[in-house]
Amino acid sequence: MSLSTSLCGRHALICGASSGIGREIALSMAAAGASLSLLARNTEKLTAVAELCRAAGAAGVAVYAVDLEDRLALSAAADDLIAELGTVHVLVNNSGGPPGGPLLEASEQDFLKPLARHLFAAHFLVQRLVGGMKAAGYGRILNVISTSVKEPIAGLGVSNTVRGAMASWAKTLSKELPPGITINNLLPGFTATDRLESLKSTMAGRQGISESDVQANWMATVPEGRLGDPQELAALACFLASPAGAFIRGQSIAVDGGRLNSI
Repeated sequence: MSLSTSLCGRHALICGASSGIGREIALSMAAAGASLSLLARNTEKLTAVAELCRAAGAAGVAVYAVDLEDRLALSAAADDLIAELGTVHVLVNNSGGPPGGPLLEASEQDFLKPLARHLFAAHFLVQRLVGGMKAAGYGRILNVISTSVKEPIAGLGVSNTVRGAMASWAKTLSKELPPGITINNLLPGFTATDRLESLKSTMAGRQGISESDVQANWMATVPEGRLGDPQELAALACFLASPAGAFIRGQSIAVDGGRLNSI
């Protein structure tokens, strides 16, 4: 068995690759030698990330401007990327979370759209790609979700619900996938992304306090005393995607600076 952390000869499909954690995972996997299919809605941002990935050492890069909620477009993209770069060995399910707000104020539609973007899209892609992984004898499925799967976050009712569904889905799949194909969840804590900035603004408005006070309240719960860097999530993703991560399966791994209280 090789304990290499190289991704040479592997093809990774990274969803939500245009910014934030998805962007950094793409760059890290490029540096590890993978060929990449980058998927998000914004063509301009994807194209810019693709150029950076080529410069970082990616074996090949293709971009797909697709909304994860558009199942027909997602299906067509899956066919195209397999035709262009071959079997997908690594699938990174990643997408921006739903808006914040109290759970009691959420409508049915508030749940359906993020469920389609997160759980349903991830399930579709796994079903579409697992055959190729099985034939190759190698597969890694990584879900970027949230620490809320262990401890719900106040004011993020819909997100807590959707992220929890993703974690249970992944744990169930970990028992069904054949040997050689693993699935794991990455749980970012407070991480410096555009998504966090948006949440900070929303929470400041709801609580009637400044954004700096919101962040100070967050940091008071983080022993490391700072926001996480998306590159720190990307480093874990690369390890789990590599041959060295082969015996880690069905886990939800927090990258949160020690914020979680649970063991």
